[in-house]
Amino acid sequence: MRPAFALTTAALLAACATPAAPPPEGPPEVVIGEDCAVIAAVAKDHYRFNTTDNRPLPIRFEGGYAPRCDWSRHGLAFTPWDPDAPGDPRQRMRWVSFARPVYDGRGAVVETGIMHGPLAGTGSECRVLSGFAGWTVPEGSCRRTWVS
Repeated sequence: MRPAFALTTAALLAACATPAAPPPEGPPEVVIGEDCAVIAAVAKDHYRFNTTDNRPLPIRFEGGYAPRCDWSRHGLAFTPWDPDAPGDPRQRMRWVSFARPVYDGRGAVVETGIMHGPLAGTGSECRVLSGFAGWTVPEGSCRRTWVS
């Protein structure tokens, strides 16, 4: 008698179970590891940074965002920005910054800024695309957002 009761109970529970939630709609989540490649694309294509004649300024990130990137893997040699670095205070006013990239169905958008000195800087919002060559910033895909 007990096996029949167990089977009946199992059948009733299966009939009353709620169906699984449908998968979320929209683009799939992008792995955070892509952030480094997206930022590197902006650094190389927009700012034209490299490891020889146009070395990058110290890098800083906005809003508590701080990805751990192997910049040499992307052909760059960033050093972290240090607001308390010893030496000439004007050098501490030189940096390039990046916000966390925002991904959509067409690629990513990243906000960036560069300061060359106390009152000499610009900010941009860049559209970055993924393709056969990896992440790239097509010509004209950055729009200026601020100037100092």
